[in-house]
Amino acid sequence: MWVWQLVLAVGFGIGSAVIPVMNAEAYVLGVGVSGALNPVVAAVGVAIGQTIGKLAMFLAVRYRPGYAARKTKEPKPVDLDTRRGRLIQWNRDISKRLLDALSDRKWGIPVTWLSAFVGIPPLYGVAIIGGASRMGIATFTLSVLTGRAARFVLLALGVGLF
Repeated sequence: MWVWQLVLAVGFGIGSAVIPVMNAEAYVLGVGVSGALNPVVAAVGVAIGQTIGKLAMFLAVRYRPGYAARKTKEPKPVDLDTRRGRLIQWNRDISKRLLDALSDRKWGIPVTWLSAFVGIPPLYGVAIIGGASRMGIATFTLSVLTGRAARFVLLALGVGLF
């Protein structure tokens, strides 16, 4: 009986990993409140599915066509006197810092795990930027899986208290 619950949760997790409007937390809460399914099984399934989906995004960036032969080019200059120009520059600075952090052995795992567990920085962006970094595939996968599993299992256990 729990196998189909796990398969259903994995499927929802994959969908919610790549489609931002599908909320995995709401799924786990709904399963827990309804009592129709085991919330811990659903939480584990959603964590596995989210990991598969984020890994697919990571690999899509890492192995996109022309990535290896791509020459780095300088970004277009922006006018820092305008609000739009400052926003573009701020976005570039944040992306560069995150790329550097994910490429560093000391910071890559904690940043990815914190993103998976807490949601800051958003895991969607970390998966995309992580694919462009030097982070290993196994490191990324294990960080996301443990962070997501901890987040969803704690959420499921919290719902089970009521």
